[in-house]
Order: sequence, then C-alpha cells, then structure tokens
Amino acid sequence: MLKSNGSGLLSGFPYAELADERTQHWPLVASPWHALAVLTLYLLLVYYGPKCMHSRKPWQLRGPLFIYNLCMSLLNGYICLELYSAARKLNYSAICQPCRVSFDPQELRLARAFWWFYITKVFEFADTCFFILRKKQSQLTFLHIYHHSSMFIICWIIIKWTPTGSTFMPAALNSFVHIIMYAYYCLAALGSRFRRYLWWKRYLTALQLLQFALGLAWGAQAIINKCEYPPWLCYLGTTYMLPFLYLFGRFYAQKYTKT
Repeated sequence: MLKSNGSGLLSGFPYAELADERTQHWPLVASPWHALAVLTLYLLLVYYGPKCMHSRKPWQLRGPLFIYNLCMSLLNGYICLELYSAARKLNYSAICQPCRVSFDPQELRLARAFWWFYITKVFEFADTCFFILRKKQSQLTFLHIYHHSSMFIICWIIIKWTPTGSTFMPAALNSFVHIIMYAYYCLAALGSRFRRYLWWKRYLTALQLLQFALGLAWGAQAIINKCEYPPWLCYLGTTYMLPFLYLFGRFYAQKYTKT
C-alpha cells in the first residue's frame, strides 16, 4: 500500500495518505500548489503571449527549434528505454501489475524514469512558446492547449501516487510516440528542402490516435480484471482518453479526409 510522506503539504487533499513516500521530496512533486503554479504560468503565457507579439515581427527560431526537438526526441527515447528496462528486470506485467513502494534499485530506477516523464510535460510547454514567438496563432487550438495543460496534471498525479506498477506501459507508449513526433518536428525545423521527407505526418496523427485507443483499452481491462491498482486512477485514466480520441479524431478527419 502506498504511504503518505507525512509532510502535511497535502492536508485535506483527497487520497493524500496514499501518496508514494519515495517521490515526495523530488522537485515539483510534493505540493499540488507547485503544479498549479506551473500550470497557471502556462495559461498566462497562452493568454498574454499573443498580445505581446501582436505588434512585433515573428521570430524564425530555426536553430533553437531544431535543438529543442532533437533533445526532446532523445530525452523521450531515454525515458522509454528506462521504463522498459526497469520493468523488464522487475518482471512487471504490462497488463496488470500491482503498485508497490520499494527501495529496490530497479524500483527507484523506474520511479526516476516516471519523474523525468513528468518533467518532459513541463518542457513541452515550450511548444506553445515557440508558436507564440513565431506568431503561429492558428496552432494555438483548444486541442493543443488542453493536451499540454491536462497531460501535465495527469503526469503529476502519476509521479505523486503511482510511479510504479503497470503504469509504466502507457507512459512508455507515450514516450515512444513522442520520440517519433519530435523527430518529425526536428526535420521540419530544417526548412523547406526537407519537406519532401515529411509526407508521413498523417500517419503520425494516426499513431497518436492508436495510442489513445490502446490507453483506453488498457484502462478498461484494468477495471474489468480488478487489478490491484488504485480504482480512482483507473477510472480517471480511462475517462481521460475519451476527449483525446474525439479531438484527435476530429482533427484527423478535418485535415486528412474529404467530405
């Protein structure tokens, strides 16, 4: 059973007593106010950023974009490999692995990979910042903002309560998709001469849709099989996949199919 760290930072917060004691002193984990402060700054950026750039010329940022996307692709590759390797050495089941608090080196390795997975969601706010600086206002859609803000909160919940168990499976899948996604944007940042190599964008969107469908199926089977896993997180994760399937499905239909 997951234990509280006893710090009092979550006093009165639902399920505070179940928080994983190993991660509570790691950066941006202990208090919900830390996560809410980061999210508030992001939403202020979304609101005021375009206003600040309104009378300014767009920035090109080709070099920073290339470096950022390359680093994000490599970081997600590291996270995916760490999650898979640690889970394999622990003989974890990808389908129904109970959560457990252990200071075994491989368990801590898995928890650290989850923390990096969470921190990448902070780094990903830079996607929005680049859109604003380049004055790509059409990219600041509800889908984009909802995706980044909600994923950050979901990943805080994971590192706070369940950086263990079969949670590694959807996290590793998400990291794998982001390896490919940021590799695509890395090529796109090189300019028009590489455009002919970017014909597979629609398949990237299809891969994201497949990820959400698999996430929904994974959560549903955890509920049906009554896995030894916090039920409220199973229901939260399963429900969370539904708007993504709808929003990404609508985006795919509007962009890649004809009426």
